[in-house]
Amino acid sequence: MTAHDVKLSHGMHVVHDGPRQAPPLLLIHGSGAAGASWGPMVPALAGHHHVIRVDLPGCGQSSPAPSYDVPAQANRVAAVLDDLGLRRVAVAGHSSGGYVGTALAEQRPDLVGSLALISTGPSLDALLPQPVILRVLLGPPLGPLIWSIRSDAWIRKGANATAARPVDIPDDLVAAVRGIKYRTMRKVLRRNTAYITERSVPERLAALEVPVLAICGAADRKWDPASARQYDAVPNARVELLPGVGHVPILEAPETTSRLLLDFTATGTDTRP
Repeated sequence: MTAHDVKLSHGMHVVHDGPRQAPPLLLIHGSGAAGASWGPMVPALAGHHHVIRVDLPGCGQSSPAPSYDVPAQANRVAAVLDDLGLRRVAVAGHSSGGYVGTALAEQRPDLVGSLALISTGPSLDALLPQPVILRVLLGPPLGPLIWSIRSDAWIRKGANATAARPVDIPDDLVAAVRGIKYRTMRKVLRRNTAYITERSVPERLAALEVPVLAICGAADRKWDPASARQYDAVPNARVELLPGVGHVPILEAPETTSRLLLDFTATGTDTRP
């Protein structure tokens, strides 16, 4: 295998980096994003792992799906891992990608060796009032119109809205986000809300035997940073708060986030009770 390989599996765009013989690490992006959002972290991670990035259904270069329920998305990811013949994979999810990772561990514990949640809101009561630009882009009556004509600058502003400071948004991420349809985005957000309304993430994880790392920005503008302590209730969980970092540590602090993730994956899959 080459150092960088792109495949299509079960309608999903899948990118592989690093040697196939290295321990596998699956990266799952959040809502309104794509696998390209992990780009700044890939060089460091691919030096130690076979890194697998997916574009979730309806995002980036992946096909739309009949259902955007979180468990249904996890099933699609499981099918990709099954095709690759992988088990006990280290899984990392950013934002709502952590919900898909959690659902994957719930449904297929054989596939998940450890789970890292990066800026994953633990429960609905931790949600903060959203920035104005996101409310305009995502809500009626102007949302559908503005979404269809939004410029690259608007996409970058939206991606920066929950960061603690302005960050560079990679061109390939902007291009991937442009392909997401307004109705798809709204469906994904509704199904994410339904997932954590049914049961909080810490409650779900407490029922599983999987090592957990929760990385949260201490200046997160989407979720109350204090809510990160909810993960303390999860056995085998470790919580890391990053000072001066907002909702997007994978872009705001890729070096620190990569180091924490590599430290966790070096030990996490070996500590399952």
